Amino acid sequence: MSLNYAEMEKILMDELRLYHHPVAVTWLFTDQDVEEFKKKHTCVVPVKPTTFCQWEIAARMQNKTVLASKEQLGCSNAQVSFGFKENDDNEFKTQLKYCRDLAQAERFQRSKPRLPLGELKAVGVGPLGKAALPPHVVHFYCDNMQSYHLAVDYMAATDTHPLRPQIAMSSSACGGCVFTWRQKSFNCAPSCSGGYNAGKTERGEVNVFIPGEHIEAVVTRLVQRIAASGSSSITRPGDPFPGGDICKNCPLIVFKGDKDDACATC
Repeated sequence: MSLNYAEMEKILMDELRLYHHPVAVTWLFTDQDVEEFKKKHTCVVPVKPTTFCQWEIAARMQNKTVLASKEQLGCSNAQVSFGFKENDDNEFKTQLKYCRDLAQAERFQRSKPRLPLGELKAVGVGPLGKAALPPHVVHFYCDNMQSYHLAVDYMAATDTHPLRPQIAMSSSACGGCVFTWRQKSFNCAPSCSGGYNAGKTERGEVNVFIPGEHIEAVVTRLVQRIAASGSSSITRPGDPFPGGDICKNCPLIVFKGDKDDACATC
């Protein structure tokens, strides 16, 4: 089975009822990488320095592809995650609100996943369906049950169990993408404080990250499940809605046909 990125996005959005476009995140390490990305995509750029979470808003909510660099990244935490800057005392102090003391803040901050210092030129983020280059990470903003479906399909597709996601302080989106790419593994994390209020996640979205090299296998597994059970739902096979949360054995939720005695439970 061979799917293009537009086909993958359509299957994911239709079958998992995703509210947001999956975001294709692409690291651009050289000037040649940047030029190739610009050539193959219609890009927009941030007018003012904004956060990585806010770059992704254009991709997941507006179906736009953003190309941005260090100068357009108004989040020092993401700058550290992407190797645009080194950790320093000011960065450690920003973590004090989460930690017992400065020593713990420094230790925690240094333990976060990071790209090598100075190697990244820019980042491309856009809807998966418009990706013209293989993304390094596919980042989903989804609800709890959608994240579970993605996790289960990932485990089956890659023969991996159990999954061991990483949660870090104040770097869910940026650090989460870096972790998934460097570890070549699925990641799932709640929004961090910055991602919650800067990234428009007031619906309580969960972050799911899948390595770009694994995304086709995950979608293929989803398609296989649909063929086998008649729907994408894991909680209620055959139900067209993957997030159906009606108790599966409830004897009260029963619907009866109006012309015969046939009935069906939810």
